[in-house]
Amino acid sequence: MKENLNNVRLSPHLASPNEAALSHLSELNGVRLSPHFKLSEFLNLGKYPENIPPMQVVANLTYGCHQLLEPARFIVGPIIITSGFRCEEVNRKVGGVRNSQHLVGQAADIRPQNPAQFQSLVDFLKSWEYTDQLLTGPGWLHVSWSPFRPPRHQIRIGYYK
Repeated sequence: MKENLNNVRLSPHLASPNEAALSHLSELNGVRLSPHFKLSEFLNLGKYPENIPPMQVVANLTYGCHQLLEPARFIVGPIIITSGFRCEEVNRKVGGVRNSQHLVGQAADIRPQNPAQFQSLVDFLKSWEYTDQLLTGPGWLHVSWSPFRPPRHQIRIGYYK
């Protein structure tokens, strides 16, 4: 992110590159990917301010929202994103795998807002044609999608990394 800040053209209203970065981050918070999901839900910028996605990642997240998460939300109600896009630095910090689909905006770790809907969410994603990968553990789901190839439909229930 430091390299990106060197190229930021400051408006007369912003005094420093840090102020420019904060302004940019606040703009990201308002970006809506679909009717019920915002870009900020996938970034965790409060904890990882360096986790700024390129445009292709935003497009991939948008695809996932429309093809998987919105239909799933229709079935089980509100869904909480616990992890979405991860830049390489963040992925290392959280112990993500080197080839994680989180790195390219094609995965999210989720849970239903209502814990009683957990099994319904698993059942829906297992049968949904756009699910590329579904991994589950105690109280969590990892789901991925692929905008550029047919879904693998890889399902691993009770998966532990």
